[in-house]
Amino acid sequence: MFFLNLSLVEFLVLFGSISAVTVALYLLDRARRKQKVATLRFWVAAGQPALTRRRRRIQQPLSLLLQLAGLALLLAAIAELRLGSEPPAPRNHVVILDTSAWMGSRQAGGRTLMDEARTRALRYLDSVASSDRVMLVRADGLATPATVFESSRDRLREAIRQSRPGATALNLDQALEFARRIQDLNPGRSGEIVVISSGRISAREAAALASTPAQRLRYVPVESEAGNFGLRKLGFRRSVSTPDSWEIYVSVRNYGAQPGRVPLALSFGGAPIASRELGLAPGTDREVSFEYRTRAAGELEARLLSQDAFPEDDHALVELPSQQSLEIVVYTSEPGSLRPVFGASPGVKATFASPSQYRPEAKADVIVLDRFRPETPPQADSIWIDPPRAGSPIPVRARLSGAKLTRWNAAHPLGAGLRAVGLDLESASVFEPAPDDVRVAESDEGPVIVARTGPARTIAIGFNPAGAGLRFQLATPLLFANMLRWLAPEMFRRWELAAGSVGTVDVPVDPEVDPSGVQVSHADGSPVPFSLSARTLRFFTGTPGTVNINAGDRSLVYSLTLPELADARWEPPAGVRRGLPARRMASQGSAPLWPWLALLGAAALLAEWLLYGGSRRAAYRGLSAEPGWLERLVQRTWAPVRARVRASGR
Repeated sequence: MFFLNLSLVEFLVLFGSISAVTVALYLLDRARRKQKVATLRFWVAAGQPALTRRRRRIQQPLSLLLQLAGLALLLAAIAELRLGSEPPAPRNHVVILDTSAWMGSRQAGGRTLMDEARTRALRYLDSVASSDRVMLVRADGLATPATVFESSRDRLREAIRQSRPGATALNLDQALEFARRIQDLNPGRSGEIVVISSGRISAREAAALASTPAQRLRYVPVESEAGNFGLRKLGFRRSVSTPDSWEIYVSVRNYGAQPGRVPLALSFGGAPIASRELGLAPGTDREVSFEYRTRAAGELEARLLSQDAFPEDDHALVELPSQQSLEIVVYTSEPGSLRPVFGASPGVKATFASPSQYRPEAKADVIVLDRFRPETPPQADSIWIDPPRAGSPIPVRARLSGAKLTRWNAAHPLGAGLRAVGLDLESASVFEPAPDDVRVAESDEGPVIVARTGPARTIAIGFNPAGAGLRFQLATPLLFANMLRWLAPEMFRRWELAAGSVGTVDVPVDPEVDPSGVQVSHADGSPVPFSLSARTLRFFTGTPGTVNINAGDRSLVYSLTLPELADARWEPPAGVRRGLPARRMASQGSAPLWPWLALLGAAALLAEWLLYGGSRRAAYRGLSAEPGWLERLVQRTWAPVRARVRASGR
């Protein structure tokens, strides 16, 4: 027998204090009574009586005993008096419940691994002493606490029943580290760390966990031997030789323990475009490639035509963008000199016309004006080649003969990669740029190529780059390529698309990419945290979705819709306890007595009030103390006994 809320010394001090006050009230109680007399006329003051000391006596000892007993019982109820031996301090257990993607695989009978894991978690909860506290941690790619250290078993059971498989693989190392830290930070004895899992982790993590400490660790395995073929990754990029074709790469893995063959089918817009049957050994990957020609946008789907335990990784869908061309209208009287420049890129569709056919409202992305001045300037982006002085979009300051090109603005995209200097210019116009204009190329006398931004971008070249002196210079095609890329950057962006699994994604980047210009965002535009080091960009996402990466002139779209599955199995080190513990593994609990003590205490105080409360009420009102029915019954019962006791005492 022991007190749960108070110590024995605290109980005795409190009860002693209350008892002393109660006894003092009984000893000092003097009820005032009214005396009725006929008149004050004949009242004679009595003489001062002789002082006599009388021993104070308790008039109603039974009332005092009932009150003390009732107060003692209520105080014992507040202190939670319990039967049995006092249990040790409660322990803090952490249950790591595997909620990775693989836990959604189905077994024989239609039950999933998650169903089995929930059942075993509930059974473990029944084996824990009621005084112990338990925290539930859901573990997939992240360790997420579902509860605090909780003693309420109903809340813990509800949290276990609400656990569902996620989309990422199990990061067991992170979950174990979190469990150890949270036990160290909380007061009380550290209990067990229980891992309820199928044990599927990455090979890198399996090597790191080989030396994990076995102290306080228990492993409850959820076995699964079902086979599974799954898509690992899909990659798409435009063909370098034929820009209207897509190069498609598909990676398939056999997660099972037996070799097998699985059919792979591709479809675009719902129509089949390719198929192949793949043979895979256990635990191996196989990559295959396809090529599909289309310039239209649409959905390309890859599907494994198999029925296995985990169908969620049997299909992937990617939205392919359309292939657009840059529409250019070139107004020139010498189309042969400019045709090789604009016809070199397959993504550029150039139309040549004479200056007399000029229309300012021509539907084109870029308009090229070769050595003539139109009456009305074009409304679209334009390139002016050696414009006349009177009609130049950039004012001409001087006209030079035999000038030399001496400097390029390499910091601007128009001058990127251009380093040739000392080029002879037969004749060139020196412009007078505005403060906001960009000086692309200069001679000693001033700028000879100027770019102007605005609603319609304009580039003015003060010489003929297709002339005899510059036609065979390497700088000429690079200059035109830079101009088209600056005017229409989206047309020349390198697009790569991939369908993969959620989790941590590593993307190789070009070494010359400026880290400050790298952007990673979700489909809704919200940023995604990432790190960039050693030519590798790394980011993490725990939910399916699309992630866009812009790095220089390269755009990558990752459709992360496949679940992440680990390819290795965790083997716990020696000393780790396995399986569920015996029922009620901790010390037995004690029986609570406070409800009965509270009832008995209340009954004692009620009995005292019924027996003696009537006389006190009458005394306080100043009336004669007339006993109630219960008091009269007690007096009649005990009066003969009291008389015999007194007679025998004589």
